[in-house]
Amino acid sequence: MTPRRWLDAVPLLSIPLLGLLLVACDGRPQVESGAQYGGSQTSADHDPQAGETVPAEEGGAEAGAAAMGAEDGDAAAAGGGLRGPDWETEVALASGRASIACEQDYATAGNGSPLASLEREDLEAAIAPCVEGGAVRVHYRGKIASDFTSLIQRVVAVADELGIGNRVLDIDSSGGRIEDGIRAGDAIAESGWTVWVREDAVCHSACVLVLASGDMRLIAGAVGVHRMMRVGSAATSRAELNQELQAVYEEMKTYLQRNGAAVVVADLMMTVPNQSLRLLTADELEWFGLAGRNAAEDDLQRIELARRCGDDFARRKEAFYRAFDKRCATSEDAVEDMNSCGLALREQYGFPDEACPDDGPLLELDGMPQVAATEDRASA
Repeated sequence: MTPRRWLDAVPLLSIPLLGLLLVACDGRPQVESGAQYGGSQTSADHDPQAGETVPAEEGGAEAGAAAMGAEDGDAAAAGGGLRGPDWETEVALASGRASIACEQDYATAGNGSPLASLEREDLEAAIAPCVEGGAVRVHYRGKIASDFTSLIQRVVAVADELGIGNRVLDIDSSGGRIEDGIRAGDAIAESGWTVWVREDAVCHSACVLVLASGDMRLIAGAVGVHRMMRVGSAATSRAELNQELQAVYEEMKTYLQRNGAAVVVADLMMTVPNQSLRLLTADELEWFGLAGRNAAEDDLQRIELARRCGDDFARRKEAFYRAFDKRCATSEDAVEDMNSCGLALREQYGFPDEACPDDGPLLELDGMPQVAATEDRASA
């Protein structure tokens, strides 16, 4: 069955319900044979393969009115919108750990300096050194929750004030709240981020919604989805349970569509058992619009880019990304290898271009050293 027919064959659901808050699985999958996921090791008998459904460690994607009151900080202040952060509200980053780096060569620079807090002064002190290079990398390991949304919103605000236009989210997350994934994703989609899932990281469940929002997605780690689950449900039948989940399912579909991703991702989050995890293959990541360039962002930029930089520039940039996807962005590579290959490939397509230096590809990697081995592959 072709990808298109497979997508068409997935049934769509339809009963609206307002006001659900969803939380995706907090635990990592039970990977076998001691396979490493984001620095955590578990014991079992064999390594899970992409396309395989593996047991989840605990729970599933959760939804429940009881969780509604857990919202706080900028996410609650914004009411789900895209307004700037509420600096008067103190927000503790309790759901994970964040670091700030100005270097994109993580093999050398590591994850950067741990972020002391989400207060404006601490963020400004951490991000200001990145002004010279024009790019900031945020490494985040933890749950997708309201404080993660605040982290993204506040980094965007400070980076905008400092004139840092290139942002990288270096994420390692086994999931969290679906609605916070959508809120954070909307902030990312409006502010020009590249999203990395490194070879030692995972992006599961609600994290996949964050992944969908990036302008560019480089994936070397495991990406997986599973079904949402209602917390405190009063349902006594499948029909009642489906009705409770339907509003957020519809919201997910709308979110995925506006970010150029396939709604089949939402369907999988209604069908894969929440005690399991469906690891997506490299082909599925491409088919579902979760890897490489964001199709919606490409459409948005194409006409404006041709007007500002000329048709030849726009064609060369598109040709570069096609070559990058084929030669550099392969699932067998580490993200650092993809980046080095991309830097070598840029030169073959005439980038950086003095006529439009701020509009070329992979600007966040400027200043990163190239590796000779990847130069050979870029010219293949």
